[in-house]
Amino acid sequence: MDSGGWSRRRFVGALAGGAAAAALPACDNSPAPETTPAPQPETGTGPSGEARRPSGPRPLYLGTYTSAEGGGKGIGLATYDAATGRITGTGTVTGVGDPSYLAIHPDRRTLYAVDERDDGAVTAVRLADRKVLGSRGTGGAAPCHLSVHPGGRWLLSANYGSGSVAVHPIDASGALGERTDLVRHTAPPPGPGQDGPHAHQFVTSPDGGHVLAVDLGTDTVYTYRLDDKAGTLTEVARAHTRPGAGPRHLTFHPGGRYAYLANEVDNTVAVCSYDPASGRVEVGEAQSTGTGSGTSYPAQILVPADGRNAYLANRGHNSLTRYAVEADGARLRLLGTVPVGGDFPRQIAFSPEGTLLFAANQKSSTVTVFHVNGADGELRRAGEAFPSPVAVCALPL
Repeated sequence: MDSGGWSRRRFVGALAGGAAAAALPACDNSPAPETTPAPQPETGTGPSGEARRPSGPRPLYLGTYTSAEGGGKGIGLATYDAATGRITGTGTVTGVGDPSYLAIHPDRRTLYAVDERDDGAVTAVRLADRKVLGSRGTGGAAPCHLSVHPGGRWLLSANYGSGSVAVHPIDASGALGERTDLVRHTAPPPGPGQDGPHAHQFVTSPDGGHVLAVDLGTDTVYTYRLDDKAGTLTEVARAHTRPGAGPRHLTFHPGGRYAYLANEVDNTVAVCSYDPASGRVEVGEAQSTGTGSGTSYPAQILVPADGRNAYLANRGHNSLTRYAVEADGARLRLLGTVPVGGDFPRQIAFSPEGTLLFAANQKSSTVTVFHVNGADGELRRAGEAFPSPVAVCALPL
């Protein structure tokens, strides 16, 4: 991003006029689930070598901007068919402002959302009855990402507007306590065209030993140790991209020794090595997204559990790039792109089995779904796009 600040993060490539924004019915108009969500299904493979698929409708949660023109009224509720990918809207959890990113607790009983506003906050929602359990301030502006530490005791969030990361405790009910730490990225200086730090992601490494913050504004990936008792952060390493890359999103290979970094500003990806002992990350050479010389704003990169492919969402190009993962995770080989079937794919996510890929398309207010071929990783559209107001996040369970 450039010096336009956090609002540019929200509206880069301003919303297309008259975009379809079919609202889902309000939460009050649809019944709450009779029981708590079912345990996450096993994700192994059957005798045929194909991933086992669950039967019956599965829950899908949708993030939006409630303050945007044509935006949603809260967190969208839907279900999807794991075999066909068909989505059915079921309601809305109201009372959550600008829930642009969502995460689930490991026990699947509580959903968390950022409140991406000047006075940033994070909100907990109990899924059994869709009750909002309350919100806590993140200590910064425009939180745009959050994740739950694997132990389920801490919520990690990234404040884009103020370039900081925050930690909140999670109690036994799933509710959030007051913030236990807040760290602002004061160094290195902002990269070319940036007005300051812009933390864009905060996640835990696969080994659980470190938490990593990706900052677009400083062209840096910060590694911290999280004190699991106090909820405080200690910085242990920094990794720098090339100046002006604008790193946005990082995802790990299942092997845990390599990760892949999507660079929003210079339209590249990079393979990173990760040392579990020290937490040190080393960023490799920039690679093509396969989208040509235009501005494509790479958004999110994902790797399925089998580790054989990587997928990148390109907002300006309205496509998904597929890479072959080689050398046990150490190399990416560009295979090509496919149209996403929507406008401005802000975020992508796999179903738990990895057989479906969901793309939240901000400017067309749609969610598109793809079948993922288990043999070669190719993507095939799964029917028509689902209308969802200013869709910026899709979380299938």
